[in-house]
Amino acid sequence: MNALSHSPSLAQTPAPSPPPARLRRRLVKLGLAVVLLAGAGLGGSWWWSVGRFLQETENAYVQGDVAVLGFRVDGHVQAIRVADNQRVARGDVLLELDPALYQARAAQAEASLADAAGAVTTLGEQLALQAAQVHVSEAVLAQARAEQGRANADAQRYQGLAAQGWSSRQTEERARADGLKAAAAIASAEAQLAVAHQQVAVLHAQGRQAEARRDQAEAALRLARIDLAQTVLRAPFDGLVGNRAAQLGQYVRPGQNLIAVAPPPERQWVVANFKETQLARFHPGTPVRVRVDALGGLELHGRVDSLAPATGSLFSLLPPENATGNFTKIVQRVPVRVVLDGAAASQLALLRPGLSVVAEADTRADPTAPRGTFGALGTTLARLLASPAQALPAPTLPTQAPPTQALPTQARTTP
Repeated sequence: MNALSHSPSLAQTPAPSPPPARLRRRLVKLGLAVVLLAGAGLGGSWWWSVGRFLQETENAYVQGDVAVLGFRVDGHVQAIRVADNQRVARGDVLLELDPALYQARAAQAEASLADAAGAVTTLGEQLALQAAQVHVSEAVLAQARAEQGRANADAQRYQGLAAQGWSSRQTEERARADGLKAAAAIASAEAQLAVAHQQVAVLHAQGRQAEARRDQAEAALRLARIDLAQTVLRAPFDGLVGNRAAQLGQYVRPGQNLIAVAPPPERQWVVANFKETQLARFHPGTPVRVRVDALGGLELHGRVDSLAPATGSLFSLLPPENATGNFTKIVQRVPVRVVLDGAAASQLALLRPGLSVVAEADTRADPTAPRGTFGALGTTLARLLASPAQALPAPTLPTQAPPTQALPTQARTTP
């Protein structure tokens, strides 16, 4: 019988190697895992350094002070000086009313003022005349007093002569009557002087009334001229006109909305309604990037100017009353005013109030730091490399332990 023996070729055969396809799959899986880990690291680094500080909202709109204009007087539209959507400057004429009625009223007011001014002048002349009359009355009074002195002297003289028989009694009585007549003349002159002074006071009062009527006429003339000037409607500021409702020959009333003037792009701003949970790091000056939908997502730069004093719901027509009925908590929004960069906004001729935008606020402590993925990664690595050195304690020199005193030992005694 032949004995079984191991073949030497089988004993020397090496272990089978994995096929190349399986190796390639392992390498691909390993590469994908590395790429995913690297992407997750980059994304996490970007979110931690940048993403969590960027607050964005689509509830944002361009705003501007749009002036809706109308006349302060009534009348028929005589001329329309601007076309729709035309750019105007401050003071440019927009609309005109027929001024004939107001021109006539202004002329009537001018005539009334001239009449009142003439009355004031007439009273001034009367006062001068009355002053002369006062001087005449004073002279008459002085003459009457002098006549009374002469009559009294004659009466005394004729009384003495009559007592001695040198004069007749009739002559004495005539002299006494002349004295009484002189006293009456003095009383009359004094009364005339008092009347003259009283007339001066009356003329002064009439002069004040005339001046008041003159001032009233001046005020009426100013009002008439103001009404005449209001027949021309002018632009209150530089901007664009639109929403024209006036027509030639139309009768318009005071306060009727006829045309609107919108501000230019450099005088517009953005109102972004952020959620209350996004406002923790907001402050005036926070940089904001604004993407305008109407301009293909064109990006503008701005900054936070101020926050509204209350949420938008409190300024609504029907504010919420949460003290009644069931309560459901709703995240509120606060209007944030964003001022655009004037240099950039002035170049945007298509920017209009009411356009929708997307606002993104950068609330990082250093908004000038890089915002890209690799920039954020570099910032994170720099912080990580700097933090261990900052965290290490300062080296300290080894200190020698204080010398210990040897404890007294008791001598061993052998028993």
